[in-house]
Amino acid sequence: MERFALNDLIKWNESSRRKPLIVWGARQVGKTYLVKELFAEKHYKNNYIYIDFKKEDEIRKFCFDTADSDKIIEYISLLKNKEINERVLLIFDEIQECPNIISSLKYFCQDHKEIPVIATGSMVRIKMQRETHKPGTGSNKYLFPVGKINQITVYPMTYDEFLFNSNKVLYNKLLNAYKDHEALEDHIHELAMDSVYRYLLIGGMPEVVDAYIDGENLLEVKNILKTLYDNYLSDMELYQASQESVIRSRALFSNIYKELNKETKNFSPGLIEENARTRDFASSIQWLTLAHIVNQSFQLKEHITMPLLEDNSSNFRLFLGDIGMFAYQSGLNAASFISNERENTLSSIFYENYVANELIAKGHKLFYWKGKTSAELEFIIESDNKFYPIDVKKGRGVLNSLEKFSNHNKFEFAIKISKNNYGYNPEHKLLSIPFYFTSFLANDLANGTLSL
Repeated sequence: MERFALNDLIKWNESSRRKPLIVWGARQVGKTYLVKELFAEKHYKNNYIYIDFKKEDEIRKFCFDTADSDKIIEYISLLKNKEINERVLLIFDEIQECPNIISSLKYFCQDHKEIPVIATGSMVRIKMQRETHKPGTGSNKYLFPVGKINQITVYPMTYDEFLFNSNKVLYNKLLNAYKDHEALEDHIHELAMDSVYRYLLIGGMPEVVDAYIDGENLLEVKNILKTLYDNYLSDMELYQASQESVIRSRALFSNIYKELNKETKNFSPGLIEENARTRDFASSIQWLTLAHIVNQSFQLKEHITMPLLEDNSSNFRLFLGDIGMFAYQSGLNAASFISNERENTLSSIFYENYVANELIAKGHKLFYWKGKTSAELEFIIESDNKFYPIDVKKGRGVLNSLEKFSNHNKFEFAIKISKNNYGYNPEHKLLSIPFYFTSFLANDLANGTLSL
């Protein structure tokens, strides 16, 4: 399968200011496949060295005791019987098993900048190591190479990636229609919406998408999602400090759907644990967000200013990082996503979680707006020094909150993401975006290239 993040690796490789690269991402989102199979095999065919720190004990033990890039290069070169120079790509995988290799990237950057180096692994464990070895904590063995690395984050496959791999003809049709600011014919619109509903069920984990494309077997899809879901729960015991934090992280992760499926949608600790306070879950929230397992959206009130900043209140929302896992956690039968009754079965939070993930994957931070009464806008995006309020509607609802938002804030125009076809209402400054254009919209907002 193709991954759009491959373009980021190619740009990094061609940059004259290239530094060692760290590829972050949650478990099983395809980091190794991207770096090794898609990038190295094409751009460094037969000229790369791949090291898995989970399996290669000798190299792990050696690198555990030194961050000296000269020594590491010599040792690996001798062990692998391959001279390492500017034409050889070094791939360090599962770096959470040997965090000291991160310290060595500083010296690769300083002394061997000509050698291309890519490191991948669990973001969480590395960040925990970084906190543990802060200056003044009694150990400076592990130092994060601030300013000496490039970084990218890999997410589950977004809807546009899913469609690109599963139906490239439809993908091209949608992309061209979006670029031309055109509504689709009704029958193509319905076909595109059907692909969105399937994506809500399947999600973007590469193994799940691959299984769906291979056989369109929804039972197999569900079984793989269950395995991945259970693996995420198991990982929490490996990478957290105390049993209490493990229990709370698992409980929080397992209750995202329940938290969003209530009237306020805001995180409520009492829903998970009786008499609990938000601060009791602080470390769990930090762990899950750093791992890119959960995405956090922060509340904004009344008048907002640039740059968008987190509100001091304790109100926020949490979304699952993969919409397929969200669908699995909801417990809804697969038939609910592909039947004619799906519009009545799927609550609005499915679409909000979907849009949240698309925005995050394109580089946006999540904010939502609450007025003094029931007025609410699901997302506020800052792009090219302009505000864009976004309302996510399950059906054809009216943007009732926009007028109240405009009483306090100036904005370029509002965006409603729904099942409706593409269109613009100049009187209300309202752009209607169908769900299948969300990825393209998020790209334009990230690049500051959104136009009517």
